[in-house]
Amino acid sequence: MHIPIDFVWLEATALACVRITAFLVIAPPFSHSAIPMRIKAMLGAGLALAVSPVVAPGYERLDTGGFLLALAGQALTGALLGFLVMALFSAIQGAGHLVDTFGGFQMAQAFDPGMAINGAQFTRLFQMTAILLLFASDGYQLVLAGLFRSFDAIPVTGTLDLARPAEALTGAVGQMMLSAVQIAGPLLIVLFLADVGLGLVTRVAPALNAFAMGFPIKIALTLLLVGFVYAALPGVVAVIADDAVRLLLGVAG
Repeated sequence: MHIPIDFVWLEATALACVRITAFLVIAPPFSHSAIPMRIKAMLGAGLALAVSPVVAPGYERLDTGGFLLALAGQALTGALLGFLVMALFSAIQGAGHLVDTFGGFQMAQAFDPGMAINGAQFTRLFQMTAILLLFASDGYQLVLAGLFRSFDAIPVTGTLDLARPAEALTGAVGQMMLSAVQIAGPLLIVLFLADVGLGLVTRVAPALNAFAMGFPIKIALTLLLVGFVYAALPGVVAVIADDAVRLLLGVAG
């Protein structure tokens, strides 16, 4: 029995699979190590089948050398797009790190092999919450939609202009730092004022040794007020997801 094989469709779908899989390996929430690489590869293949009607029309078969170069180009394109998304979502991890540092929790830092980050309690808590919110709020669908629309601007045989990702990466890193300060800013101001107050008390009454009470006071303030920062995370994740889509479209467009 003869089974016809459309090699044009097969090559185009394979190139799309490489770009999508490279993106899933790096971009949150799919980059979490709890998702095995085999599952990421299967998910990439399934999503490539979904976008095959977009990438196959107009595709022309390549020779072996050209196809291998196209595979490398698609892997690089997917990795760059995934890294840009990861840079944006690192703002939430950075906010947790600031809370740990100024709240006195930095001494209890540990390495989390699941998320592959080294941080204290709030660093890991904020990062895990962001991943859960991406799945619960369908934010991951927005990120995937931005990736899929990149195939309209950059065909599977096209190359990505490296000037655009470099410029976008610079903006993403700056936005990440600004967002981290904005998320944790109100709590950091309160902790700073607590340090100022303890300094004034020590200056007025040195015998009280107010700085000895500084650590438990700052820890209590952090635990009391971090709930307000934590409650704002759903809105923050939604905004970052929208920014990620715009960034992907800007780089691909």
